Amino acid sequence: MVFNSLLFVWFFIIVTSLYFILKHKYRWPLLLMSSCYFYMAFVPIYILILGFTVVIDYFAGIYIDKHQGKKRKWFLIASLIANIGVLAMFKYYNFLNDNLTALLGDFNLHNPFPFLAILLPIGLSFHTFQAMSYTIEVYRGNQKPERNFGIYALYVMFYPQLVAGPIERPQNVIHQFHEKHTFKYEQVSMGLKIMLWGFFKKIVIADRLAIYVNAVYNNPTHHSAITLFIATVLFTIQLYCDFSGYSDIAIGAARVMGFKLMTNFRRPFLGRGFADIWSRWHLSLTTWFRDYLYFPLGGNRGGMLFRIRNLYIVYMISGLWHGASWNFVIWGFLHCCFLVLQEILRKPLKWVVKALGPVAIFFQIVVPFLIACIVNIFFRARTIGDSWYIIKSIFTLKGRGIYLGEPKAAFFYSVFAILVLYAVEVCQEFYPKIKLFNHHNVAVRYTGYALAITILLMIGVFNGGQFVYFQF
Repeated sequence: MVFNSLLFVWFFIIVTSLYFILKHKYRWPLLLMSSCYFYMAFVPIYILILGFTVVIDYFAGIYIDKHQGKKRKWFLIASLIANIGVLAMFKYYNFLNDNLTALLGDFNLHNPFPFLAILLPIGLSFHTFQAMSYTIEVYRGNQKPERNFGIYALYVMFYPQLVAGPIERPQNVIHQFHEKHTFKYEQVSMGLKIMLWGFFKKIVIADRLAIYVNAVYNNPTHHSAITLFIATVLFTIQLYCDFSGYSDIAIGAARVMGFKLMTNFRRPFLGRGFADIWSRWHLSLTTWFRDYLYFPLGGNRGGMLFRIRNLYIVYMISGLWHGASWNFVIWGFLHCCFLVLQEILRKPLKWVVKALGPVAIFFQIVVPFLIACIVNIFFRARTIGDSWYIIKSIFTLKGRGIYLGEPKAAFFYSVFAILVLYAVEVCQEFYPKIKLFNHHNVAVRYTGYALAITILLMIGVFNGGQFVYFQF
């Protein structure tokens, strides 16, 4: 079941209505059963995989809390091995096996391990990391183990953020399942507004841009440098709107029922420099890697070289988290290269910013964004060969002419939608007093709702399919 479907709309209305009708003690069972149904709408049998990790981590949390010394550590390790093992089997087995085959082939040796025709469970990377954060936080003493098995299962399987996050921490969410939430017009209204903006970003922008981007990237040799560059920029915007659109719908759906999930995006394309962009992008994942990998590696301690080493480890693992492909490893590596370069040139860049004056803000925002777009070629292209071809074509100004897609009007719809996106985000970032959905005047507010819904219905793409991050 995908958010951008009529089935989800009915599912959301029915589940939310029942949630407020039922007594408090029946609400978590309703949400748990609804979440199981939501997940099983994709591949029903894979609920067993999720159930396996839920059982392991539930008991691991209890035993970690009951024991002291090395025994606590062994229960944590067992939990991590179970979670990472499932992730490795379904997501990385064939990738590792293909590389082993290529390596053995260089020595004329046969690989005895078979290729497995298995489908990657949706949201596996997300709910695996969320489950791991639970046992880690219990081990660190930041979270008491949840004794109610159903509540813990709901923490892992809560349907709004089950498939693509945000990746929540137990201390933020679990206690909310115990609390009684009453129907409040303000929270319902706010949740629906957040959802509407999420649907706008997904249906009007992301899915419309995907049509153009797919047409170009599926046949890169047929297009000119300018077309490849336009598609590359549009893909980065598509990726942002697709993923942040999912997060908005998830956060909004939870908010309607009274649950508060963490903010996952904070207008990353208005960030000044690579560090600022990453501090605003997929916050639940970046903070996860910061707290559970970067800091344990030493973080900023030990000097510049150790910090750089830690950054490369984190970003290359982050690349692999996004996909079992060398494309993603290179993607993570290159992002880290520019992040490190910015850090090394911090002092000279300060002088440049000071010399440019007010104009500097344009270069601080636009240049990192365009570089990020080029790096994202490795995220979108089908192969490393295609990635290098596209980059070479762009920088050697290959061919002439601009492909506008079919029909051409769709391209201009996309430009219009992007302008709306940037207008809204610039206001949110720099002019927070300018509001539309939250304006104090009822007429202005409802005009905003009507405009958003009208644009969504007129130029939205309602057969866009699943979200990009479902495959992660």
